[in-house]
Amino acid sequence: MIDGTVVELSRWQFAATALYHFLFVPLTLGMTFMLAAMETIYVTTGRAIYRQMTQFWGKLFMINFALGVATGLTMEFEFGTNWSFYSGFVGDIFGAPLAIEGLMAFFMESTFIGLMVFGWKRLSRVQHLLVTYLVALGSNLSALWILVANGFMQDPQGARFNPVTMRMELTSLPALIFSPDAQAKFVHTSIAGYVTAAIFVAGISAWYMARDRHMELAKRSFRMAALFGVLSTAGVITLGDALGFVGAHAQPSKLAAMEGMWNTEAAPAPFNVIAWPSQAQRRNTFAIQVPYVLTPLLTHTLTETVPGVDQIVAENVRRIENGIPAVAALRVLSADPANPRALAQFNAHSQDLGYGFLLQRYRPDDITKGSPADITRAAWDSIPNVFVLFWTFRLMVGFGLLMLAFFVLATILTVRNDVHKQRWFLKLAPWMIPVPWLASEMGWLTAEVGRQPWTVFGLLPTWMSASTHSVGYMVFSLVGFIVLYSVFIGVEMYLMIKFIRQGPTDHVATPRSAYGGFAMSGAMMRKEG
Repeated sequence: MIDGTVVELSRWQFAATALYHFLFVPLTLGMTFMLAAMETIYVTTGRAIYRQMTQFWGKLFMINFALGVATGLTMEFEFGTNWSFYSGFVGDIFGAPLAIEGLMAFFMESTFIGLMVFGWKRLSRVQHLLVTYLVALGSNLSALWILVANGFMQDPQGARFNPVTMRMELTSLPALIFSPDAQAKFVHTSIAGYVTAAIFVAGISAWYMARDRHMELAKRSFRMAALFGVLSTAGVITLGDALGFVGAHAQPSKLAAMEGMWNTEAAPAPFNVIAWPSQAQRRNTFAIQVPYVLTPLLTHTLTETVPGVDQIVAENVRRIENGIPAVAALRVLSADPANPRALAQFNAHSQDLGYGFLLQRYRPDDITKGSPADITRAAWDSIPNVFVLFWTFRLMVGFGLLMLAFFVLATILTVRNDVHKQRWFLKLAPWMIPVPWLASEMGWLTAEVGRQPWTVFGLLPTWMSASTHSVGYMVFSLVGFIVLYSVFIGVEMYLMIKFIRQGPTDHVATPRSAYGGFAMSGAMMRKEG
């Protein structure tokens, strides 16, 4: 048995490092394609302003990318240091997409970023544009493989448990890669990054316009960001619905918690707009409902029943009872892997092995002695924190709708070509910059808290997965990571604010004309064009 405090501190440490790291990821994902779009216009039209846009926003992108790499590298090592049992249990599956990410995506992304930054005078326009697109491809491929690994934790596909080696083994790489949860989450996360980049560019461009600085760059950047953002926000909301539909089948307990559904209701079930869930009382102490909305929202039908917490707990009681013989057989096989009777017993009950592990937390000496009260307690452990899930999900959705309204208004104003005259809007836009980050963090909290009490849903409980560290070690490392990552955030904010205030530097010389004014000669225009 691992000390429960060590498990909780391990969770807090990984949560802290992951949430800090994800402050950098969305902007990296989105900015790469915005830069590629700006440079595409520069290459096809020859207009120097788009080169200036690409270089200026690329400078901010590089600050974010460098610090994102610094915060992300440590996370992979945490699997081995703080989650050693998890790493041994699923390393054959989980390690494959992470290795591919490092070899295929991260190295490609890092290599071509160097060419993108230093290749403006060494590569032709088309060559440099190709490099920018390869950076964008590498960034998004990196996200793909990481989310494939995370998708296995949410909905384990393409693997089976080998009772002889006591490890999960990969049986189908295509099933792992094309897991519905992994693919839906990849598209949803990538497009969320595009929304983040669009609001980032729009907010800073509005800040420039409000101060009558760099007006040509700001207007053009704002227009691209508005169009980019309105399409991306509509896409992220639509794909969020698809991800919820997939998750409803893979993790019904997460869905019930997100909707505050303690009891199964006949279809079409009501939707809890606002509620105050109580885990202790196992009910909502307050709720405002809209009748008949939840069923079509979640199932896209009017007749399919959405299981509530009560039904899920009852089903999990049965699965725990079925998993008890599997865990008992596994103990025999650990000492005698060739025991045919134990192997037959394990194979007959292996589909519920993980649920048997839930009970083992309360009966580590002999799981077969678990009482009905122990089994019921373990079944209730399978329900995540309803209050946290209910509100993180609604905050995420609320932020998404707010961004959609912002981008619709931004698009209308920029199409009318009078956004620079709307001083109230220019003052509002910079305050929107934090919103996509808040939405992303709420989304990840919903996904990861909703998976509890599992590290691999239905297979490996979190309480079994951690390493056997001391409490003192975990406290020291947790505080150290929070301090270090806070410094990284401070560095990013300092550098971003510094270069935003400095603004883009003109790379086009403006020699004095023969008439005493400032003009660009035709030869220089052709050279720069």
